[in-house]
Amino acid sequence: MSLFEEYQLFRRILCLCPCCKRLARISDLRLKAKGPAPKTWLDEYEIKDQTLTKKEGAFEEEAQKLREEARERGRKAAEKAFYKAICPSLRKLKLDPFDVKPIFHPIDFVVFKGMNSQDTVSDIMLLTREHKCPSIAPIRDQIRKAVARNKYDWQEAHIDETGNIVTE
Repeated sequence: MSLFEEYQLFRRILCLCPCCKRLARISDLRLKAKGPAPKTWLDEYEIKDQTLTKKEGAFEEEAQKLREEARERGRKAAEKAFYKAICPSLRKLKLDPFDVKPIFHPIDFVVFKGMNSQDTVSDIMLLTREHKCPSIAPIRDQIRKAVARNKYDWQEAHIDETGNIVTE
């Protein structure tokens, strides 16, 4: 039903003026009130809703601030744990621990220098410790030679939810 049709239905509703006792259609009324209208339950509800909305906004801002502070404390704690756990020779490189990604085989770490502290990655480093395992040395030697001869490539693979590589 359209608004116009509803308004036409109001023409059927008649009311009696309490002051002059005159009969009128509800659609013809020009309602006026002296002074403020008395508050209803809806007015109270809207006031409480506005107050609650303001409090929720303030709470969310505070929660976001606390999350950020906790995240920063966690990063500092992770950095301390990283420097405690990593071997002393790697500590001397003074790397940002969030730039270091472990692989462990055949290379121990890949470092994306500047990834977290700058806008761009300035270097990619392959870090490894000396291992006593004789089978790893030839693999690392092959990697070292491939890097020295620029025998590497950048490729992207798009993987769907099932784990299959999608070609475009």
